[in-house]
Amino acid sequence: MSQLFSLKECSSTNDEISKFLLYENSDFIGLHTFNQTKGRGQYGNVWTQTAGKNLAYTLAVNTQNILCSDFIFNYYTAIIVRDFLANLADNDVKIKWPNDIILKGKKIVGILIEKKKISQNNYFIIGTGINILQDKFEEISNAGSLLTQTGKVFDLEDFALSYHEFLSEKLKNIPNDQEILDRFNENLFRKDTISVFEIDKERQNGIIRKADDKGELWIELEDGMHSFYHKEVKLLY
Repeated sequence: MSQLFSLKECSSTNDEISKFLLYENSDFIGLHTFNQTKGRGQYGNVWTQTAGKNLAYTLAVNTQNILCSDFIFNYYTAIIVRDFLANLADNDVKIKWPNDIILKGKKIVGILIEKKKISQNNYFIIGTGINILQDKFEEISNAGSLLTQTGKVFDLEDFALSYHEFLSEKLKNIPNDQEILDRFNENLFRKDTISVFEIDKERQNGIIRKADDKGELWIELEDGMHSFYHKEVKLLY
């Protein structure tokens, strides 16, 4: 059963979604708002949005039918969010490891996936913040929106409904692990390109080579290949 609910305003759709998981067969339950006041990002970061310009959306997926690992599930989620936006933007959309979505060099989507037990069921709580109509990002130089990057104006309500239907459908039929890993690496931002990283508070040049099934990113540095978990390395471009 797939349903989409909406709130005029809320602090965080990831926090509010539990109120809508009222039935034992609740699966693919979505919640969205265009005014999220206290959005959360990965690892305690804050995700700020401008009211009435962007989409905060959370999808609760019952874990009982998810057979892949958490890392692979995170990768697949990033892939299908990327695919949805690539179809709309008619442009090259990339995944910045582990799961930010980049359009023409600017971050337009942040993803936060949590696991929660609600009403005796275990869920993946997939939260996404999508910049859609915002046109100014004074404090965040690497951020953009669908509007700034494509010049296209989208109807927020239509966007939310189409997005919910797309994600729900794609998550009903998850491919095998290798296919997911291959597709993730095919769309990996700055793969096989010399980039600048911050590692142990020092800047180093390196080349992203691949992400693996354990959630690690492999970077070729001057002294050879190294693997990193999130927060152990920062891509500075």
